Amino acid sequence: MSPKESNDIDESLKSYSMDEVSKHNKLEDCWLIVGNMSNGGPKVYDVTNYLDDHPGGAEVMLDLAGKDADEFFEDIGHSNDARAELKKHLIGVLKLSDADLAKLKEQSEAAAKKKDSTSPNLLLLAVLAVLVAIAIAYYTKSLS
Repeated sequence: MSPKESNDIDESLKSYSMDEVSKHNKLEDCWLIVGNMSNGGPKVYDVTNYLDDHPGGAEVMLDLAGKDADEFFEDIGHSNDARAELKKHLIGVLKLSDADLAKLKEQSEAAAKKKDSTSPNLLLLAVLAVLVAIAIAYYTKSLS
């Protein structure tokens, strides 16, 4: 799906302010915000009817009720099935000011940059470990 198509879908959904979302923070009325600039922006989900079915238990979701749960959702590493289930509960998008949009874009770019910068470090560490192993093997063999 192209970014334009994603925006078209978002425009057809109701927009909610953070203040509106924050009021839905109870067992009988539980909304979450999940999404970021890399996946179409923050979206609002009414997960009230899913609480009892959530594999991690209702408490996990209730702790984030009425809040932005995106970082937690992504850190857990939810499956494609979980993401499909989440889509069933989509009710709208988070209304963002221009300042909020700029901040989200900056955070998204920083996260991408951080992710890109850690990969070469891991590769360097792996190469270094192999070289140390070779040196130890050579040294051990030369002592024999």
